[in-house]
Formats: sequence, structure tokens, C-alpha cells
Amino acid sequence: MRELNRLIDVDEPAWPELRETLEASPVSAEVLPPDSDLGRTTILQLQVTARSYLGAMALHCGGLLVDDGWLRVFGSPVRGAAHGVPDLAGVNRFPETFDPAWQPEAGLVVAQDVLGGVFALNGAAPADAGRPGSPGEVVYFAPDSLRWEALGAGHSAWLTWLLSGALHEFYADLRWPGWQDEVRELNRSRHRNHASNQDPDRDGTSTQGHARGISVFPPLWSAEARQDLSATSRRAVPMRELLDVARDACRQFDGVDPGFLGAA
Repeated sequence: MRELNRLIDVDEPAWPELRETLEASPVSAEVLPPDSDLGRTTILQLQVTARSYLGAMALHCGGLLVDDGWLRVFGSPVRGAAHGVPDLAGVNRFPETFDPAWQPEAGLVVAQDVLGGVFALNGAAPADAGRPGSPGEVVYFAPDSLRWEALGAGHSAWLTWLLSGALHEFYADLRWPGWQDEVRELNRSRHRNHASNQDPDRDGTSTQGHARGISVFPPLWSAEARQDLSATSRRAVPMRELLDVARDACRQFDGVDPGFLGAA
């Protein structure tokens, strides 16, 4: 176990480089303000240094709203300033106090998109968790196939990739004409409800107006949605509901539980 000062007082910290990448990104990426205390407790539990992009996100960034909020990359946001975006520790159900024996279940959830897609960082034994890829590789739970997909990159390379503008191609089959307006409205609804709602619970449980996604019907994995996504009906729902439906569908159709998708 490494002490906190050994994790944060490092040569060549990653945040300045990551900040330059964000400023040069062709993709809209809102940087949420960080909570320094939450960041310190999060990086201590992660046991990664501030030299890594993962450590930089935990320590110096409240999270990212990428592509007008289509994708939410988790960090350590100031409570009350994240507009419904949960923190990395809450999404992964970190223990309330530092526990050197604790490890995230199957892997670390690092981002979620509005359709219920989940990006996770593989743990030490991904095969044991029923996930593809190698240890430390980012994998994606696709809401249209209900399967995990290996992306062939670690966390730093993945974050650089998504800020390069690659999401347009990655989500080409999952976006419909006018998706930007619907995502912006989803974000505006979180802003409107934010002032009157209580803060989200520590485990990522959120009150109305927080952590919401877009439910598609017929569902993304159906033949109807695959044929004409623009003809589907869509509505805002709590993200937890969206993830629960996807997990239940996996069990029903494949008899396989995809495992933990994040406590959001």
C-alpha cells in the first residue's frame, strides 16, 4: 500500500498534458470542477499515481461531459456542481474509508453514455469475470449487442482516442438525426431539477433529475431499431433503470450476466 503523498507528489504529473489534450480536442468536452478532498480519497483507494491519466482524472478533474453530454467520463466532482454526473468513487461503490484489501468488482467503470453503454477498465483476471481483453484494457458494454467488447487500449490511450473525435465513427450506428438536441435537453433537464433536488447518495443513487439516460423503444438490440433507429421512440429515464433493463435482457436472451455496470 502506497501512502497518499507518494501517489500525488510525482515527477511529470499527467494533468497538464491531459489538459492540453482537452483544450486541443475537436470534440466538445465540458470539464467539471473537482473536489480536492474527494480526489485525494479516490486516488488513495485506486492506488494509482497522478502520473497516469486515471490518477489525473481522479485527483484534478470533476469529470467530463463529452459530445454535449453524450458520454460522461467520471472523476471527482464538487458536490452540487456536476449536474447529475456521479463521481468515480460512487459509481464503483468505493468503501467509505480507505480499505487496502478492497478491489472493484470485475473492473473499474470509468464512463457511461446516455444509451447505457459502459466503458470499464479490466481488472487482473477479466476472463474470470466473463469479459474479453487483457488486464488493464478498456472494454465497452454495447447496449445494441448486450455484450462486452475489447477496445485494444489502456486507459490513457482510450481517453486520448475519444478526445480525438473518434466517437463520431464509434457511435455511427447508435445515433439518429437530431440526437444532439435530445442530449442537450437531457442535460438541461438535469440543470433545471438540480437546484431543488437532494444530493446523490454515496453509492451513486440519485434523486430525480440526476444520472439520466435515454431509453429507446423498440430497444437497440431489436431488429426494428437496427433497421431504422430514427423511427424509434425515446424518453429520458434514470440511468439505473437503463442499466438494470440491459442486464436483465442479457440474462434473459443469453443466460449470461454481464456483471457490474456501475452504481448510477
